[in-house]
Amino acid sequence: MHELYTIGYEGSSVDDLIATLRALNIEVLADVRELPLSRKKGLSKRKFAELLASSGIRYVHFRALGDPKAGRDAAKAGDFDKFEQVFLAHLNTEAAQLSLQELLEIAKVEKTCMMCFERCAIHCHRSYIADVAATEEFEIYNLVADRPAEYRKNGITIARYNPRQGLAAAE
Repeated sequence: MHELYTIGYEGSSVDDLIATLRALNIEVLADVRELPLSRKKGLSKRKFAELLASSGIRYVHFRALGDPKAGRDAAKAGDFDKFEQVFLAHLNTEAAQLSLQELLEIAKVEKTCMMCFERCAIHCHRSYIADVAATEEFEIYNLVADRPAEYRKNGITIARYNPRQGLAAAE
């Protein structure tokens, strides 16, 4: 069984996000944002990749696994049925499937965490990617980015992934 971690940076600082990844010895950060831009300082692709590299974490952007604009717009409007429909159709495209297989191949050999914005995975397309990974013999763990000190404790138990369960499953 392989492991794959997920994390969202909403409500977190870049320093806490990186500290969380370091506390768990994450080797690869898989960015699954279609557009790796952020209003939050340090979380846009180039700068974020540099910060991660200086912390010993490799950055890989999987644009084809990002939520398309129509899905993001539906989620912002609170239309989660449409969001799900748009993203699942996108996830079945050849480009997304190739990127997904690349992500899973990396995660088989390097401790990998996929990242997007939403703090709670249930409100993020990364949960659908995790669903697929779970069927491919991956154990999925959802992380909370703004509590790095909790992951440094000896013997901490990280909540296992449960499809369509909210943030409580990660806290």
